[in-house]
Amino acid sequence: MAARIVKVDPFDLVVFGGTGDLAYRKLYPALFHRERSGQFSEPTRIVAVSRRRLDRDAFRAGVKDALVKFNAVDDKSAADLERFLARLDYVAADATSDAGWSDLRETLGADERIRAYYLATGPDLFCPIAKRLGAEGLATARSRIIVEKPIGHDGASADAINDDIGSVFPERAIFRIDHYLGKESVQNLMALRFANALLEPVWNNAHIDHVQITVAETLGVEGRGAYYDESGAIRDMVQNHMLQLLCLTAMEPPNSMAADSLRDEKLKVLKALEPIDGSNAAALTVRGQYRAGFADGGPVPGYLHDVGRHESNTETFLAMRIAVANWRWAGVPFYLRTGKRLPQRFSEIVVGFKRVPHVIFDMPSDAVPANRLVIRVQPDEGIKLWMMVKEPGPGGMRLQHLPLDMSFAKAFGMASADAYERLLMDAIRGNAALFMRRDEVEAAWRFIDPVREAWAAMREPPRPYAAGTWGPNASVALIERDGRTWNEEYHDVE
Repeated sequence: MAARIVKVDPFDLVVFGGTGDLAYRKLYPALFHRERSGQFSEPTRIVAVSRRRLDRDAFRAGVKDALVKFNAVDDKSAADLERFLARLDYVAADATSDAGWSDLRETLGADERIRAYYLATGPDLFCPIAKRLGAEGLATARSRIIVEKPIGHDGASADAINDDIGSVFPERAIFRIDHYLGKESVQNLMALRFANALLEPVWNNAHIDHVQITVAETLGVEGRGAYYDESGAIRDMVQNHMLQLLCLTAMEPPNSMAADSLRDEKLKVLKALEPIDGSNAAALTVRGQYRAGFADGGPVPGYLHDVGRHESNTETFLAMRIAVANWRWAGVPFYLRTGKRLPQRFSEIVVGFKRVPHVIFDMPSDAVPANRLVIRVQPDEGIKLWMMVKEPGPGGMRLQHLPLDMSFAKAFGMASADAYERLLMDAIRGNAALFMRRDEVEAAWRFIDPVREAWAAMREPPRPYAAGTWGPNASVALIERDGRTWNEEYHDVE
């Protein structure tokens, strides 16, 4: 089934941090795929900005190497590749000085086409770049700025960043990107809920027992040690990705797919989260840090080795029990779990329904598992609904717990587009539905900051766990003391 391609108007995309890992690994491959699909209109340009001194040809050669390395090109893409490389330009400029800004002004010219400034840099450069764009007259009426996470390291620093960027760009032109929101399965969660009369009537505490959200990684910090040791799992994953997944699962139906309608409903969920603070953090959270073990087919060192430190209180694993205090979700716990150096890499949302109230079959009542809806976010995006069915054949009523399984790649005959492909094109179009609004960021930090403050007051180090395991045993106890277990059915069939 061929996807319908809607062209975007001509634009200039300026990538600050244009020679960094994010640009080479994610942004240029995503843009090249959009080139191959025929989505760009002429004249469209992609301008990389970095402090490194490179000429245009050297930069284009580096992008070409990255596209080959990250499997974006094949034998049929030679013409598309040449056309894409011809769009690329490079400017050496320093965000903290005058160097190179006149060159950037000259490169962009006076054309009033759409301009998108992508800040693929560390958050310490967000404010200097935004202010400089304003001072240089580059923040035009048709400009927008795309900001990568993390937006600050706490609520106060996030406010400062938002204030500085907001002094140059209006809120409608600020796109705070969370690539999880661009994944097909995450967007399909909205389609499942709001386009099917089957599910939405049972999407409440009368029928749902609990919800699990897991983001598991097999890798360690992989060269991000300095950043990660200041961030930890709660800032790197929970404050943005996982809370956004929770919001989409728990939000009320918006009145339309308009950006503010969606974001209004997500904000209500964030405001309804019951606080986790010094009074309950020990009971509702479990922190862990990986030690040496076996992962990716061999022995791997521990976290302290990876970050080059003798000691650290940074968590690489976090499990949480979160409650949403409203009528729809009263009494339904949301269990969040994320970690590095776990046995498998996957992200999923599991909606666990309540058991049938009475078993009429000749079997113990606990032999009839509850239905579960599993939304696979990555790596193999799709939806799986576990149900009880009769085993074929004579000889009585023998039941089995089996899934109705839909892989998006198989169902549509094509692989899902990378999240960055969708989000970049949405930003160019000015569609902010899949981007975070300022008040969402503020509400997320208001929930997260007391958790971190409680940990600091407790002065308890993260619990150790061996690389290649599912984290500290206490994370199992966190959910099992409620009479539930972490979903393992998906992993058994991989």
